[in-house]
Amino acid sequence: MSAELIFGLYIFVLAGFLGHHVIHKVPPLLHTPLMSGTNAISGISLVGSLVAAGAEYGRLSTILGFIAVICATINTVGGFMITDRMLRMFKPKTPAAAAAGARGGSPAGSPAGSAAGSSAGSSAGSSAGSPAGSPAGRAGRG
Repeated sequence: MSAELIFGLYIFVLAGFLGHHVIHKVPPLLHTPLMSGTNAISGISLVGSLVAAGAEYGRLSTILGFIAVICATINTVGGFMITDRMLRMFKPKTPAAAAAGARGGSPAGSPAGSAAGSSAGSSAGSSAGSPAGSPAGRAGRG
Protein backbone atom coordinates (compact mmCIF):
# COMPACT_ATOMS: atom_id res chain seq x y z
CA MET A 1 0.00 0.00 0.00
CA SER A 2 1.28 3.41 -0.89
CA ALA A 3 1.60 6.22 1.62
CA GLU A 4 -0.75 8.37 -0.47
CA LEU A 5 -3.53 5.77 -0.29
CA ILE A 6 -3.13 5.36 3.48
CA PHE A 7 -3.21 9.14 3.93
CA GLY A 8 -6.39 9.36 1.80
CA LEU A 9 -8.08 6.62 3.84
CA TYR A 10 -7.05 8.37 7.06
CA ILE A 11 -8.65 11.63 5.89
CA PHE A 12 -11.80 9.76 4.80
CA VAL A 13 -12.24 8.00 8.16
CA LEU A 14 -11.48 11.20 10.09
CA ALA A 15 -14.05 13.14 8.02
CA GLY A 16 -16.63 10.41 8.69
CA PHE A 17 -16.15 10.57 12.46
CA LEU A 18 -16.13 14.37 12.44
CA GLY A 19 -19.31 14.53 10.33
CA HIS A 20 -21.08 12.05 12.60
CA HIS A 21 -20.10 14.06 15.68
CA VAL A 22 -21.20 17.40 14.17
CA ILE A 23 -24.57 16.10 12.93
CA HIS A 24 -25.54 14.74 16.35
CA LYS A 25 -24.86 18.14 17.95
CA VAL A 26 -27.28 20.02 15.64
CA PRO A 27 -30.62 20.97 17.24
CA PRO A 28 -33.77 19.87 15.34
CA LEU A 29 -34.68 23.49 14.54
CA LEU A 30 -31.59 23.80 12.33
CA HIS A 31 -32.07 20.62 10.31
CA THR A 32 -33.74 22.37 7.34
CA PRO A 33 -30.98 24.98 6.81
CA LEU A 34 -28.35 22.29 7.30
CA MET A 35 -30.09 20.10 4.75
CA SER A 36 -30.09 22.94 2.23
CA GLY A 37 -26.34 23.29 2.72
CA THR A 38 -25.75 19.59 2.20
CA ASN A 39 -27.85 19.72 -0.98
CA ALA A 40 -25.48 22.39 -2.29
CA ILE A 41 -22.51 20.18 -1.43
CA SER A 42 -24.20 17.27 -3.21
CA GLY A 43 -24.52 19.48 -6.29
CA ILE A 44 -20.79 20.17 -6.14
CA SER A 45 -20.08 16.44 -5.88
CA LEU A 46 -22.31 15.92 -8.92
CA VAL A 47 -20.14 18.33 -10.92
CA GLY A 48 -17.00 16.51 -9.72
CA SER A 49 -18.41 13.14 -10.70
CA LEU A 50 -19.27 14.49 -14.16
CA VAL A 51 -15.66 15.59 -14.55
CA ALA A 52 -14.42 12.17 -13.41
CA ALA A 53 -16.74 10.38 -15.82
CA GLY A 54 -15.84 12.52 -18.83
CA ALA A 55 -12.11 13.01 -18.34
CA GLU A 56 -11.20 9.71 -20.05
CA TYR A 57 -8.52 8.68 -17.57
CA GLY A 58 -9.34 5.09 -18.37
CA ARG A 59 -12.23 2.64 -18.65
CA LEU A 60 -12.44 2.02 -14.88
CA SER A 61 -12.42 5.76 -14.15
CA THR A 62 -15.25 6.32 -16.62
CA ILE A 63 -17.36 3.50 -15.11
CA LEU A 64 -16.77 4.67 -11.54
CA GLY A 65 -17.48 8.26 -12.61
CA PHE A 66 -20.76 7.17 -14.19
CA ILE A 67 -21.77 5.36 -10.99
CA ALA A 68 -20.81 8.50 -9.03
CA VAL A 69 -22.98 10.64 -11.32
CA ILE A 70 -25.98 8.38 -10.69
CA CYS A 71 -25.46 8.34 -6.91
CA ALA A 72 -24.86 12.10 -6.68
CA THR A 73 -27.95 12.81 -8.80
CA ILE A 74 -30.15 10.61 -6.61
CA ASN A 75 -28.71 12.24 -3.49
CA THR A 76 -29.22 15.79 -4.78
CA VAL A 77 -32.75 15.29 -6.13
CA GLY A 78 -33.85 13.34 -3.06
CA GLY A 79 -32.41 15.97 -0.75
CA PHE A 80 -34.25 18.77 -2.51
CA MET A 81 -37.50 16.78 -2.43
CA ILE A 82 -37.19 16.20 1.32
CA THR A 83 -36.28 19.85 1.95
CA ASP A 84 -39.28 20.99 -0.10
CA ARG A 85 -41.56 18.66 1.87
CA MET A 86 -40.20 19.97 5.16
CA LEU A 87 -40.68 23.59 4.08
CA ARG A 88 -44.28 22.91 3.00
CA MET A 89 -45.05 21.88 6.59
CA PHE A 90 -44.36 25.46 7.71
CA LYS A 91 -46.45 27.22 5.06
CA PRO A 92 -49.86 28.56 6.15
CA LYS A 93 -52.97 26.74 5.04
CA THR A 94 -54.60 27.80 1.79
CA PRO A 95 -57.54 30.23 2.11
CA ALA A 96 -60.01 27.56 0.87
CA ALA A 97 -58.98 25.09 3.59
CA ALA A 98 -59.10 27.79 6.27
CA ALA A 99 -62.57 28.89 5.11
CA ALA A 100 -63.89 25.32 5.25
CA GLY A 101 -62.72 25.05 8.84
CA ALA A 102 -64.33 28.41 9.72
CA ARG A 103 -67.70 27.36 8.21
CA GLY A 104 -67.90 24.43 10.58
CA GLY A 105 -67.08 21.67 8.13
CA SER A 106 -66.49 18.48 10.04
CA PRO A 107 -63.19 16.61 9.97
CA ALA A 108 -63.16 13.25 8.24
CA GLY A 109 -62.90 11.32 11.51
CA SER A 110 -65.84 13.02 13.30
CA PRO A 111 -69.29 11.40 13.55
CA ALA A 112 -70.78 13.96 11.17
CA GLY A 113 -68.35 12.93 8.45
CA SER A 114 -68.60 9.16 9.00
CA ALA A 115 -71.08 6.71 7.50
CA ALA A 116 -72.80 6.28 10.89
CA GLY A 117 -73.72 9.97 11.03
CA SER A 118 -75.13 10.23 7.52
CA SER A 119 -77.44 8.20 5.34
CA ALA A 120 -76.09 5.26 3.36
CA GLY A 121 -75.21 6.81 0.02
CA SER A 122 -75.92 10.38 -0.95
CA SER A 123 -79.50 11.44 -1.26
CA ALA A 124 -80.90 14.64 -2.71
CA GLY A 125 -81.53 17.22 -0.06
CA SER A 126 -78.77 16.26 2.38
CA SER A 127 -75.69 18.41 2.64
CA ALA A 128 -72.24 16.87 3.10
CA GLY A 129 -70.95 19.27 5.75
CA SER A 130 -73.99 19.46 8.05
CA PRO A 131 -74.19 17.61 11.36
CA ALA A 132 -76.31 14.46 11.53
CA GLY A 133 -78.80 16.01 13.97
CA SER A 134 -79.57 19.08 11.83
CA PRO A 135 -82.59 19.21 9.49
CA ALA A 136 -80.31 19.14 6.43
CA GLY A 137 -78.62 15.99 7.75
CA ARG A 138 -81.98 14.23 8.34
CA ALA A 139 -83.49 15.18 4.96
CA GLY A 140 -82.34 12.04 3.16
CA ARG A 141 -83.44 9.58 5.85
CA GLY A 142 -86.87 8.23 5.66
